[in-house]
Amino acid sequence: MVMYRHGGWVWMAFMPLLWIVLIGLVVWAVVHLTRRPSGRNDGTDRRWMSGETPRETPEEILDRRFASGEIDADAYHDAHKHLAVHRPGPK
Repeated sequence: MVMYRHGGWVWMAFMPLLWIVLIGLVVWAVVHLTRRPSGRNDGTDRRWMSGETPRETPEEILDRRFASGEIDADAYHDAHKHLAVHRPGPK
């Protein structure tokens, strides 16, 4: 019982917290290490999940703007023709 006179109760109070943190680290490590490799195309974009926003092509941006009603059909077709003419070729 000498242990309680020298601050041993402090360690006993923090022991459950220590175990919770330790178990949380083990769970995080298992989840992190068992993820699918990012090279596999399973329908999810890993860039989006990691915080990076995926880059849209000009055609995708144009399609999205037309679908949302930002531009009308005439502007859509004109821009689509413009993109087709000015599309950079392979380097």
